[in-house]
Formats: sequence, structure tokens, C-alpha cells
Amino acid sequence: MVVIAKLKAQAGKAEEVAGILKGLIPKVKNEEGTLVYTLNRSQQDPSVFLFYEKYTGVEALVAHSSTDYFKQAFKALAPLLDGPAAIEMYDEVDAI
Repeated sequence: MVVIAKLKAQAGKAEEVAGILKGLIPKVKNEEGTLVYTLNRSQQDPSVFLFYEKYTGVEALVAHSSTDYFKQAFKALAPLLDGPAAIEMYDEVDAI
């Protein structure tokens, strides 16, 4: 299961958002069932961040989303974002 999460920081808040998002990486690293968790930043608009996430299944995604550190991060992010996160879910078809 693949998840794409796109977030846009409010004007002047991009570095604060980047810090919160980067702080999730070492915590997520130890999650069972999280295979890939990559934070990206747009080259065209540095206020836009994109997570590429890959899980063993929906149970792993639910476990990730239920952690205290995830909930705390998104509580801190809420007033810094320009609208809600755009979340898309995919089934992997093929890969190398």
C-alpha cells in the first residue's frame, strides 16, 4: 500500500513546517510495517511538502496514524498549513 500526502505551509511558515515533518522521520523509522517514509519538498514551490509512504498493509497505516507522535505533529502543524493535507492511497502494481 502506497500513500501520497501533500501539505502546503502558510506564507512564512515553511521552515517551521519542515522542522516538524523532519522530526517524524526518526520516529517512523522504528514502526513495524512502514517500509518507506520519504519527505520531499517542491522545487517549484518550497512551501509544498510531499510524503511518499509505503506500508505492508492498511493495518500498518492505521498503526502509524494512531501513534502519539503522529497526532502531536499534526496538532502542531494544523495552524501552520494552508488548508488540509491532500491524501491519496494507491495499490502498487509493479516495481523494480
